Amino acid sequence: MTLLRHEMRQGRTGLIVWTSIIVFMLGLCILIYPEMATQMEGISEMFSSMGSFSEAFGMDRINFGEFIGFFGVECGNVLGLGGAFYAALLGISALAGEEKEHTAEFLLTHPISRCRTAAEKLGAVYLQLLVMNVAVLAVSALCIAFIGEKPDLKILGLLFLAYFILQLETASVCFGLSAFIRRGGVGLGLGLAALLYFMNIIANLTDKADFLKYFTPFSYTEGADIIANGSLSAGYLAAGLALGIVGLIAAFWQYGKKDIL
Repeated sequence: MTLLRHEMRQGRTGLIVWTSIIVFMLGLCILIYPEMATQMEGISEMFSSMGSFSEAFGMDRINFGEFIGFFGVECGNVLGLGGAFYAALLGISALAGEEKEHTAEFLLTHPISRCRTAAEKLGAVYLQLLVMNVAVLAVSALCIAFIGEKPDLKILGLLFLAYFILQLETASVCFGLSAFIRRGGVGLGLGLAALLYFMNIIANLTDKADFLKYFTPFSYTEGADIIANGSLSAGYLAAGLALGIVGLIAAFWQYGKKDIL
């Protein structure tokens, strides 16, 4: 577990910064809800009648007057985008650029296989995401209690679970890509996360692009769908897990034969 601990130490600053930003934005979003609650009925009607814009973000199927509806859209976007960007950043940097970051020498001085190296790096990625989500859950619970709301815990739990799976899938796909590049690829990872987000928006705008939902993890994090159905979409979730597994297989296969000198 030496490499895993090393990776955790290397990523400590990034973990603190990203977690602090996401927790702050999410906490602020929750805390402003009481101030907006009195105006929510009018806002909800306005958003639901904005045509394609409403459909793109699922606002035509959700009630902003209820906390869970507000959380599903407003707070969900904070956790969804922020979490996806951080997951992409972790994944794309995991196996790429040992030469650039001067970690090749560290790896070669330890008698461990390439498979174990990749596994411990992947474990560090997942562990950092878990730590971030634990912090997010804790702060969200405190803020919700502070404003006196009592949302449906099942729905709230499903929303958090969906975004955690989204992060794992995004990190896994980017982890696979990182095995094929020799530089950090930060722009590639962040660009991919943004692309996945906009793919879901496009799929919401037209039925002709509905197939895109099978290629983006944002499809099974739709707050409106989770609140209405009380569950995650099994089809989109299965497709997302399959893409994540493909990314992991590609990572272990390519990294096993990659020249890191």
